[in-house]
Amino acid sequence: MINIVLIDDHKLFREGVKNLLENEPSFHVVAEGDDGSGALPLIGQYRPDVVLMDINMPQVNGIEATIELTKHYPDINVIMLSVHDDQQFVADSLNAGAQGYLLKEMDSKSLIDAIKVVSDGGCFLHPKVADSLVREFRKISHELTNTSTIDSDYKKPLHLLTRRECEVLQLLTDGKSNRGISEALFISEKTVKNHVSNILQKMNVNDRTQAVVTAIRNGWVKMK
Repeated sequence: MINIVLIDDHKLFREGVKNLLENEPSFHVVAEGDDGSGALPLIGQYRPDVVLMDINMPQVNGIEATIELTKHYPDINVIMLSVHDDQQFVADSLNAGAQGYLLKEMDSKSLIDAIKVVSDGGCFLHPKVADSLVREFRKISHELTNTSTIDSDYKKPLHLLTRRECEVLQLLTDGKSNRGISEALFISEKTVKNHVSNILQKMNVNDRTQAVVTAIRNGWVKMK
C-alpha cells in the first residue's frame, strides 16, 4: 500500500485527485492539507510514502514547504503539482528536493505512474517539462566535455565516490529506480539503498535528484 498526503489549496481539484487515487487499490490518501504551512505536521503525523504538493499556495508555497520537508525528512518523496511548465519552476522544485514534477493538465495514468515510480525511489517529470530540462542538462554536459582536456575516465568523481558508487550515480541519472539499479548491477535493493545513502552523504546533498543535478553540472555522468 502506498500512503499519500495531498496538499493543494484548490478544494475541487484536491477532491478530484483524491477520488481518482482512492480508486487505485494500492493507493491510500491518509491526509489532506490546503497550504504548505501545514505540511510539516501532517508528514510528521502520518509519515506517508508520497506527498503531492501544489506549487502555488497563499501562505507557504510548495517549494518552500518542500525545502522544510526534506530538511526534516530527507527520505520524503515529493511530487510537485503545477500549472507552470517554465524551466525555472522545475529547477527550483528539484533543487528543493522534489522527485517529481507534474502539470495539472496531466491524465490520470501519468499521475498513477508518477506516484508508483517516485515511491519506488525513481524520478518522474511531465513530458512537457522533461524535454526542455534534459536539453539544458545535455547542453551543460556538452560544454563541460568540450572545455575539459581531462580523460573521460578521470571525469568520474573517484576522489569522492567508489567506482561502484559512480555506477549507481550514472544509473540514477538515467532515471533508474532502486529496483532498476538492482537489476542492472545484479545487486540487492538493500545494497542499492546503502550505495545511494553513501552517495548523498559524500556529495552533501539531501536527495537523489540533487545528486543527479550536481553530477551533471560537474560533468561526472553521461547524458543519453
